[in-house]
Amino acid sequence: MSTTRRTTKPMVPADLDHWLADNDQRIHDELFDFLRIPSISARSEHNPDTRRAAKWLNDKLTSIGFTSAVHETPGHPVVLAEWRKAPAGAPTLLIYGHYDVQPAEPLELWTSPAFEPTIRDGKIFARGSVDDKGQLWVHVKALEAHLAVRGTLPCNVIVLAEGEEEVGSEHLAPFIEQHKKRLACDGVVISDSAMFAPGIPSILSSLRGLAYFEINVEGPNSDLHSGMYGGAVVNPGMALARILATFHDAKGKVAIKGFYDGIKPFTAAVRKGMKMLPFKDTTFMRELGVKALGGEPGYTTLEKLWTRPTCEVNGLLSGYTGEGAKTVLPGKSMAKVSCRLVPGQDPKQIEKLMKAHVKKVAPAGVKVTVTHLHGGKPWRAELDGPLFDAAQIALKAAFKRDAVIVGEGGSIPVVGDFERILKAPVLLVGFGLPGENAHAPDEWISVDNLRRGLRAMAVLYEEVAK
Repeated sequence: MSTTRRTTKPMVPADLDHWLADNDQRIHDELFDFLRIPSISARSEHNPDTRRAAKWLNDKLTSIGFTSAVHETPGHPVVLAEWRKAPAGAPTLLIYGHYDVQPAEPLELWTSPAFEPTIRDGKIFARGSVDDKGQLWVHVKALEAHLAVRGTLPCNVIVLAEGEEEVGSEHLAPFIEQHKKRLACDGVVISDSAMFAPGIPSILSSLRGLAYFEINVEGPNSDLHSGMYGGAVVNPGMALARILATFHDAKGKVAIKGFYDGIKPFTAAVRKGMKMLPFKDTTFMRELGVKALGGEPGYTTLEKLWTRPTCEVNGLLSGYTGEGAKTVLPGKSMAKVSCRLVPGQDPKQIEKLMKAHVKKVAPAGVKVTVTHLHGGKPWRAELDGPLFDAAQIALKAAFKRDAVIVGEGGSIPVVGDFERILKAPVLLVGFGLPGENAHAPDEWISVDNLRRGLRAMAVLYEEVAK
């Protein structure tokens, strides 16, 4: 990685720091209003809420001085806001985020309602608090700080916020293609990830890709009495269980033929850097409440999470699951399965391999279909250049220590699209934390990280302009 451009200790400018401190309560109050909108992109009954969130964000960007509009797509709207008044020759940054959120179920596991933001123990609890409304809000308010205090921004800025990230960003790449001249920039900044640990700012160097499947097994034309038909009719629930059991060998390695073909290994230097991070399996297990770890043998836990592919069952549905007993042989069964991918793997190829494998192992007597719902390619950054230098300076100014380079096991499909279409480097710098429960009940973001993130991004815009 290239060295930064200064040797003096970076600081958050006093005027921006004071404005952010003076407006801290309003920043939180407005974020709470944003979080109260149940913009669940996966549920059609929430389409009006998703549209309302887009309009709400659009209005806020307009109010701070951006030219902003809500753009229709075949799915949920895209918010596109621009500020282009920087001096001639100033760079252009594109800030990406998403205003849609995951479903909140199971609702009974939330300590407080998912869409009623609550602060407890220095954390904001709400669906979308960290993924990604809270982190997108960091940028909106850091931009407002510059405009409110100085009446200008040090660089040109585009804000692009979508409403389909949680369902695969199907319509965003075509939108970027359609508007690529308008979206031309010198760098893309995304805050939709986590820091390695409290107090340790992090720059994300890689993301796993995704291939997400639904597997349906159909047997008899209805549920049957398990006493009258069991033993003679193939049970779709058992058939599905047998299929899923073939996805891994006894040691935990994915057993789908060709699954690991073409993988580009991470360098020895990257793997060495991972081993130097303050991570312990025992602490990890204690935080998760488990007594043992699994997965592919021969790799450390961080390597498994960041550099190796997976095949995981995400959900199962079959037969009677209510209270008490009902002796049925189910007529059908279903599983949701996701494969996380690493560089060298392609979702379309994994789809072919998955379908071929399931066809090979499916038992007679049932009909099995595999549907690829959505996917995204893996991504790996080239951590060199002025954008990454600026990020190191900005993070050190806010967190008072150097950032570490980390990987991420999750997927942000649009990252590769930005690089491919706009030919611009992508910086991923997030302010979540491990255990933040993104996609789970009691999702939260640290109040302290929110405040430090605001200051880091306010510095970033200045450093990019230099």
